[in-house]
Amino acid sequence: MRVALLTEGGYPYAQGELVAWCERLVRALPWHDFEVRALSRGRAQARGPRRPLPPQVRLVRTAPLWGPPPGGRPSRPAARGFAEAFEELTAGLSGEAGAAGGVADRFARGLYALADLAAGHGGLARWLASDASIAVLEAACRRPGAPRAAVGASVADLLTVAERLERALRPLSLDWYAERPADPGLGTVDVCHAVGGGPAALPGLLARHFHGTPLLVTEFRVRLREHHLAALAGAVGHAVPPSAARAPVRALLAAFQLGLARAVYAAAALITPGDARAGRWQRRCGADPARQRPVWPGVPAGELAAVAERTAPSPHPLLVTAGPVDERADADGRLRAMARVRAAEPAARLLVLGGPPPEPGAVPGVRWCPPGAVAHRAAPDAAARAAGWAAGTLAVLADASDGFPTALVEAMCCGRAVVAVGGGSTAEVLGEAGVLVEPGDPAALADACLALLRDPARRARLGAAARARATTRFSVEHGIATVDACYAELAGPAAARPLPRRARGRAGARPSQAAGRRPDALASAEERS
Repeated sequence: MRVALLTEGGYPYAQGELVAWCERLVRALPWHDFEVRALSRGRAQARGPRRPLPPQVRLVRTAPLWGPPPGGRPSRPAARGFAEAFEELTAGLSGEAGAAGGVADRFARGLYALADLAAGHGGLARWLASDASIAVLEAACRRPGAPRAAVGASVADLLTVAERLERALRPLSLDWYAERPADPGLGTVDVCHAVGGGPAALPGLLARHFHGTPLLVTEFRVRLREHHLAALAGAVGHAVPPSAARAPVRALLAAFQLGLARAVYAAAALITPGDARAGRWQRRCGADPARQRPVWPGVPAGELAAVAERTAPSPHPLLVTAGPVDERADADGRLRAMARVRAAEPAARLLVLGGPPPEPGAVPGVRWCPPGAVAHRAAPDAAARAAGWAAGTLAVLADASDGFPTALVEAMCCGRAVVAVGGGSTAEVLGEAGVLVEPGDPAALADACLALLRDPARRARLGAAARARATTRFSVEHGIATVDACYAELAGPAAARPLPRRARGRAGARPSQAAGRRPDALASAEERS
């Protein structure tokens, strides 16, 4: 099977979002041919080192989302078409439904119309950076239903929005969609897999639009949610730099993010949210629950379990937690709970994995693991963390976030009985394989820890159940198997699926389930855009 992996600011670059996850995915599926199409976010990333690529990566294409607008000036007829299509897209931003359909439909129609014009005439990026696009944006701010904050947008605000939209929409102007001598184009792949729902998904949207190629979208971070959280941080008085976006800019960009999310979720054949929170946000933006297949980021369960098997347990009662721990505020109550545990069991100790050490003697009975063993680091740091979990008598976790609780799953993979604070994803991941206590109750946390310290049989049962649950549900291996099943599900009916009318008879149109691997001449081919 041929899979186009679409990334933004990630793989195959050495640093970026979800680089390690994408690399594990590609290396774990050698029976597929991958082509990587990557959007870079900055000059340093584009020029920086890349990950070594396995032989199953047959093609790499890159394109920047930075720098001056590429391409030449559009012709007058093309410019008029761009204005009409951009006006349709901005009607979706303003909330004006009109007689022709809802705002989501208008946004999508404008988006695809811009793509059609860019494919036939070029010059979209230059047009989006022109005064004509500013005029369309200004008119959108005055339409009925426009975001209230956008009504007072200044010329500077509109220039900022136009610049950011031009960069976000650059994938519409790429030459990735039609067949070329060194690039067969996205019309010949079996599945487009976008790792992210922002600009990374745009090539997948256009491959579906032009050729009927099925689209799979994996999201661990929902862009619209992050945009709203950043705006909220400024609204509640957090430190915001003077260069931060003004309210009209945030409002228009939030409307764009919502319109793009709706278009992506409507077009995607399958959607794989990275956690329960991402799944909820996707559904709020119109994602069909029947097309969602949860894929947690996961941890390398086999590697962690192997380290745990080689690690000798501590000779004294050892509670292990993940840093950082604030010894002054102690907002989650772990240190107050530890004081209660030590009052009942003076031999007990607390090992903190990661985080800065406190001042000497600040917290009696607490010692800090070397700061190099920090979550989200590759081996040997991950191995050091696994050794820390395995050396402990039980794990104590207090993760207030609603994302993927990596430290919790690491401890479970190492076979530790877990006492966890909080709900959300923590409760979903832990299930019945551990003890969950309510936040803000150090006494309950201490009592749960003491009960497990004094009951070795129950501790062993919970540890075994935690390892089994983490390995079968929340490991990287399980997530990769889920994605592979999605590939098979999407490519299976491809031969029977009719091509869109616009794709029939045009160069680079997607063949019906073309058999075999790509010609050897394309192996390891690479072309920079």
